[in-house]
Amino acid sequence: MYYSYCFATALLIIATLVPLIRHDSWVFRVFEYPRLQKLTLNVLLLAAGLIFYAHTTTNWVFIVLLTLNLAYLIYQVFPFTRFGKQQIIKSRFPSGDKNISLLIANVYQDNKNSKAYLNLITECDADVILMVETNLWWQQQIDVIGERYPHQLKIPLENTYGMIFYSKLELKDGSINYLVEEDIPSIEVDVQLRSGQWVKLYCLHPQPPVPQENPRSTERDKEILMVAKKAKECKLPVIVMGDLNDVAWSYTTQLFGKVSGLLDPRRGRGFFNSFNAKYFFLRFPLDHIFCSANFTLTGINRMQSCGSDHFPMCVNLQFDPPADELNEEPEADREDLELANEKINAAT
Repeated sequence: MYYSYCFATALLIIATLVPLIRHDSWVFRVFEYPRLQKLTLNVLLLAAGLIFYAHTTTNWVFIVLLTLNLAYLIYQVFPFTRFGKQQIIKSRFPSGDKNISLLIANVYQDNKNSKAYLNLITECDADVILMVETNLWWQQQIDVIGERYPHQLKIPLENTYGMIFYSKLELKDGSINYLVEEDIPSIEVDVQLRSGQWVKLYCLHPQPPVPQENPRSTERDKEILMVAKKAKECKLPVIVMGDLNDVAWSYTTQLFGKVSGLLDPRRGRGFFNSFNAKYFFLRFPLDHIFCSANFTLTGINRMQSCGSDHFPMCVNLQFDPPADELNEEPEADREDLELANEKINAAT
């Protein structure tokens, strides 16, 4: 039993350190995901070591290593707990014509519970809806909301990377782009708030770095960072939303925040793990809504499961230009920009 404990401890510490290797192979990137799971296992192993093996002199090496590992994991997780500093402040004014509510839902293409999503759309009553993994069948099921959401962009695909986009708010300059891969679309569009203010919106769903999809993160990272640069150069307020197939704390998502200057409403409020809805012990924050520093947060909610492996996310933002002095806008240094350019220019 003691040898099993030692083996589990060694594996855990390796799993914690592997993401420090900045390699695009899925073998390294996949270990970025289960940070909470590693922290929980660390606590259990440390408790087991103190209770059952404290009398063993050699085991104190493992106890020290587990204590250091736990401290490192807590340091990584802390910004996304309610004790961390909020990156975007709470809205200072009642909801009004400067607000925009957004719903992001990965429906899981083979899921046929469209009725649950129609009920969700009614419940959330968002201004903008992005649904991904949508094929023609899903488009036909959801199109019944067209009267309420007259402004639309649709790319139904059978490869699990289709998108359908609905808006109550007026749109202009909408485009469907294939930034990195010819069969992975993204959306870029201007949305007009009820106040008349225009907002640039980017919608993404890049491939995850897993063997059955793509054995490396190169293409995903490239697309995410290309949008980060676009967001930074944009003169309008910016919102980025989608299933990024990357956790909120990965080095790529952190780099995205620095390069784009966009804010993560999760920080200081909770994890809002959106995947996997089917297994409570394997949940990560994969579905994101980021915004520029001239927004404040009116509300963020993880909605109920609708039969997919993802929980939908609903976020309500308020355009408030003076807030950019109060929000904690991330900034990129020269090393960050060099790394981003290296990834954007990587061969695919």
